[in-house]
Amino acid sequence: MPRISYVNGRYVAHRDASVHIEDRGFQFGDGVYEVCEISRGFIVDMTRHLDRLDRSLTELSIAWPMTRKALTVVIREVIRRNRVVDGLVYVQVTRGVASRDFVFPRSDLQPSLVVIARNVDVAAVAKKVENGLKVITVPENRWDRVDIKSTGLLPNVLAKQKAKEAGCQEAWFVDADGKVKEGGSSNAWIVTKDGVLVTRPADHGILRGITRTTLFDVAAKLGYKIEERGFSVAEAKAAREVFLSSATTIAMPIVEIDGQPVANGHPGTITLSLRQAFFDIAEKSPA
Repeated sequence: MPRISYVNGRYVAHRDASVHIEDRGFQFGDGVYEVCEISRGFIVDMTRHLDRLDRSLTELSIAWPMTRKALTVVIREVIRRNRVVDGLVYVQVTRGVASRDFVFPRSDLQPSLVVIARNVDVAAVAKKVENGLKVITVPENRWDRVDIKSTGLLPNVLAKQKAKEAGCQEAWFVDADGKVKEGGSSNAWIVTKDGVLVTRPADHGILRGITRTTLFDVAAKLGYKIEERGFSVAEAKAAREVFLSSATTIAMPIVEIDGQPVANGHPGTITLSLRQAFFDIAEKSPA
């Protein structure tokens, strides 16, 4: 089992007290991660998050660092020690420590594990919902397997930094056909004039977001129709509403794209209704 230590103001579960110089996650980005929302003392959609962690590990031929049941115990203990009621828990698994070589090391290598939990400022999040977010668009420049939730996120870092410098909160990657793929850390949605929710199909071109998946359940409960198809930047700018989804934002309104207001420049009612209903419909596991 990993140790739980007090590091930089919070409790962290880890294999070692520091990152080894030859950890493959440190040297190659050879690892995967998951982020779960913690809301009102519950871990949201933990089953789906751990299912996706399993898929990412399988796609990269990385072993589980411990049994799934043991990992849930560690996750809950880290949340408990950090006294997180509303926040997030971050789980990272890398292939492990081995002499630097591009090919996989021996098959019995012990994967490295880190689990971190922290609170979020609920009032600050509510303010973002009230005001909405602004996004910019950037050309797609990532590898083809963004469906794997890997730690290799340098293009995302650069895109989100560019957004920050432009006074925005997210960047959308746009493919060669001018269609929106997804954000630097979120899935992208629009609402058509007829009230239909549109989001790109979750093939290898985007990450199959867990919150995105649960929003399908929420939309069905609320009676909204969803179309899985690509949409252009121009269609997004002309949409009735635009929003993004992720574990840390749920459904977050977008009010401006590349400096152009969306509709009346205010959060839309459909987006807000999805957000309001999300917690009641999502899976909730006691933290």
